[in-house]
Amino acid sequence: METSAGVVLVNFGSILLLQHPGGGHWDFPKGHIEEGESHVESALRELKEETGISEVNMIDEFRERTEYTYTRKGRKRQKQVIWFVALTDVMGVTLSHEHEQYAWLEWDAAAERLTHDGPRRVLRAAQTWLDEHNLS
Repeated sequence: METSAGVVLVNFGSILLLQHPGGGHWDFPKGHIEEGESHVESALRELKEETGISEVNMIDEFRERTEYTYTRKGRKRQKQVIWFVALTDVMGVTLSHEHEQYAWLEWDAAAERLTHDGPRRVLRAAQTWLDEHNLS
């Protein structure tokens, strides 16, 4: 099973979402774990590569996992994503070639914009966790 790591990036109640090319799906920054990387290291690297943002307070006590199946080159593949929450003061985003748009959205608007149910569930879990820890 493939494994990726991703980040629900929060800036004073706004959540960063990225859109894949060609009007593709909206999701959080995420990507494959490289050999020798921890899940947290991978999530931070992918965040920087996809958005240019590296100044974050990673909350690695929050961990959620999603799993799904996708098709690549005609073959079905299983994938899991380990999700973290990070807080930032940075609003400026420098998109990589992997995405065509970004949006900073309030919690409810982000939930509506997310394309898939797994990330939507992660968003709600992150919101609940941050509220419980007085960090939202």
